[in-house]
Amino acid sequence: MASSSPVRHAWKVLLGLLLVTAALFGINALGVYGFQKSSWTPELALDLQGGTQIVLSAVTEDGADPTPEQLAQAVSIIRQRVDASGVAEADITTEGGRNIVVQIPGVADDETRARIQASAQLEFRSVLYAGDPATQFVGEDGNETPYPTPDPTLEATPTAEPTDGSDTSWITPKLQAEFLAYDCADPENDPSGAPADQPLITCDAEQPVKYILGPTELTGDAIDDATSGRDQQSGAWTVNLSLNGHGTEVFGEISQRLYQNQLDGLSPRDQFAFVLDGKVISAPQMNAQILDGRPSISGSFTQETAQTLADQLKYGALPLSFTTESSDTVSATLGSQQLQVGLIAGLIGLALVAVYSLISYRALGTVIIASIAVMGVLTYIIICILAWRMGFRLSLAGVAGLIVSIGFTADSFIVYFERIRDELRDGKSITGAVEDGWGRAKRTIYISKSINILAAVVLYILADSTVKGFAFTLGLTTLIDVFIFVIFTHPVMQILARTKFFGGGHKLSGLDPDALGAVYHTRSQFRQITPAKGGRAARNTRSRGEAERRQTIAERKRAEALAGDRSTDAGSEGER
Repeated sequence: MASSSPVRHAWKVLLGLLLVTAALFGINALGVYGFQKSSWTPELALDLQGGTQIVLSAVTEDGADPTPEQLAQAVSIIRQRVDASGVAEADITTEGGRNIVVQIPGVADDETRARIQASAQLEFRSVLYAGDPATQFVGEDGNETPYPTPDPTLEATPTAEPTDGSDTSWITPKLQAEFLAYDCADPENDPSGAPADQPLITCDAEQPVKYILGPTELTGDAIDDATSGRDQQSGAWTVNLSLNGHGTEVFGEISQRLYQNQLDGLSPRDQFAFVLDGKVISAPQMNAQILDGRPSISGSFTQETAQTLADQLKYGALPLSFTTESSDTVSATLGSQQLQVGLIAGLIGLALVAVYSLISYRALGTVIIASIAVMGVLTYIIICILAWRMGFRLSLAGVAGLIVSIGFTADSFIVYFERIRDELRDGKSITGAVEDGWGRAKRTIYISKSINILAAVVLYILADSTVKGFAFTLGLTTLIDVFIFVIFTHPVMQILARTKFFGGGHKLSGLDPDALGAVYHTRSQFRQITPAKGGRAARNTRSRGEAERRQTIAERKRAEALAGDRSTDAGSEGER
């Protein structure tokens, strides 16, 4: 009963592996058919698939080129925006003295484009007036008539000095006329360069609303963090802000003013607009006095729109303003030919590992081949899931990491099998050799794989973005390698060790003690080799030589002493 217990445990572990594999395929199927965001093939990166190229040109107040430090900071923030949208393997570089080139794998969706192109300074402005974006009115004759161009003679200076950002004294007759004639759809109306200390006429980026906003009272520099999440009471999606010390103080004063306006029924002067690139991305009402620097924005958000707004607020503070010079589709820099070469190299590597395994380990080599096959299936489906959940895209560097992992994976199994063979040479049974070899091999493999994972993590953190794909796939396959080693390879060996073919030490099994040159027949007795002729004698000679080479110094001295005793006994017998 005890001898069958490891077999039952092994079958349970293999059943667990089957359930894990089925669960992974089920998760990806949910993404494909349920959410329609996943695929049964891995997503390819820019170097293999091509994608979208957006060229941004920096705009400075004096028209001079920005400093390298400003461009470097802008690249860092734009990269954070792109990463936040779930796009991986993007290439963001500077070009010339004022351009930033953003290359994204595949076709960029509207939300990703908005994250990248919304590159001006984030501003907080109070809402003075909100109205219909129409630029026409119905005249006395019943016909629609465009609002006239503002008369230059209209008063442009406030009649009274405004006391705060919500004071309607900012709305002069000229500003009111400009508001009525302002066309949100006119591309010449670019509010991104408006002075921060003056009121602003602009429109909502999504909703059909036109605003008059007060001067800038805070900038995006005041935001330490912005996240999206569900409200614990209502369950609705919200955007949660965390302000720095200065932002907490100023926003506290603003919240008291706007909340009082709400109590007094002075809508929309109880609203506070977040302005990015001159457009209003959100204009929530102030429903309370917020003095702790942690305001929360609620509304008709979905998970996606809440996350988009959080990312825009978090990564909105750029040191420069940018205009979009061009947005084009680019072809793959390496293309399908290089991908085919990489796949062929991987297949050649697999074939060589399979041939080597079968030659060196005979039938035991099929366990190596099966383990690599199972690992390949798990790696493939996990990469598909990561493409859906994390935006992971497979680059040529990532393909190289997968190819390199084939050798690392085979190395684990070789260490294990050699440990088993060592135990067999030491006189143990095949079932005992499998268990003891497992105990000795797993420590070595765990240490080796820990070093591989550490190297992959360091490489991923410190290396250039073009190498991160290699580091990621190398670390991923190393983890899967250890998982397969524990949950597939060892249980399979436990089962095979109790079969007649492997457990009986068949010559083609790779576990034949005679072929391995076992030193002991049992733990207390050297293996005896009977004389034979021809090929069998040659094999026994080679086996005896292998046994002698594997003896320790103590074993060799003991053998010599026994041989000397036998020689003395033979001499004494001859004298008699």
